[in-house]
Amino acid sequence: MHALKSSKELGLTPARSGKVRDIFFVDDCIVIVATDRISAFDVVMNEPIPEKGAVLTALTKFWTRRLADIIPNHVIRFGTAGLPDEFTRHADVLDRRTMVCRRARVLPVECIVRGYLSGSGWKEYRTSGTVCGIRLPGGLRESDRLPEPLFTPSTKADVGHDENITYEQAALIGEDMARAVRDASLALYNAARDYAETRGIIIADTKFEFGIDENTGSLMVIDELLTPDSSRFWPAAQYEPGHGQPSFDKQFVRDYLETLDWNKQPPPPPLPQDVVETTAAKYREIVSLLGA
Repeated sequence: MHALKSSKELGLTPARSGKVRDIFFVDDCIVIVATDRISAFDVVMNEPIPEKGAVLTALTKFWTRRLADIIPNHVIRFGTAGLPDEFTRHADVLDRRTMVCRRARVLPVECIVRGYLSGSGWKEYRTSGTVCGIRLPGGLRESDRLPEPLFTPSTKADVGHDENITYEQAALIGEDMARAVRDASLALYNAARDYAETRGIIIADTKFEFGIDENTGSLMVIDELLTPDSSRFWPAAQYEPGHGQPSFDKQFVRDYLETLDWNKQPPPPPLPQDVVETTAAKYREIVSLLGA
């Protein structure tokens, strides 16, 4: 199975690179190539996960179409058609990894929705009874479904760690805009959660990003949507509150790294081949389970 760690392997020169995606500017569009890089604790691992970028793109394609009536998204089309030759000559690799998108002014907040008590939310709840400063009922267990989904924004960091912030802090982007992204995030999560439940999948939490269309000035959801990189997917048939859940996402990598004596700072430790292969299988399986 081929793994693409960087589009530079194909002779391309991205304008910039994130933890997973390589970004290009072509005419008045942004071209986003999802590589097979994987990050954990905001550190990019040295080993790519084969076909991971294709999975992220397939799920984003599925969700952008399914949720388009909730809020506009920035996607113009998927694939390399109509792009310069430097892209089309590698269509066999890039078609399944590429999005052509409208330019946007990216809002500097990560919009996280939590439907279940897990991850950093569970750690905080154990010590203070809160999640991102929001007081919750006592007696909740790890992985319990929350009384209602929580909007818990964080800062957006290209390098280093994102940091949780309150809704009031998120309102620094403007109260009307903060309200709009909160409402859109909750609506997107609720619709996706309800669909996923019909496929035997629990979406425990997810992260959205938003931007302002540079041409129209309208709000739109950008980047990936409800992928294993941005969400926790649990098999409903095995759901059992009181402990961590099996998942179809990069939690498997995080769990492995937690067993190591690593300070979660670069350089990352190597990922064993079995961890790479199991993670790749989990990513592929969620595409099938969701019918994407």
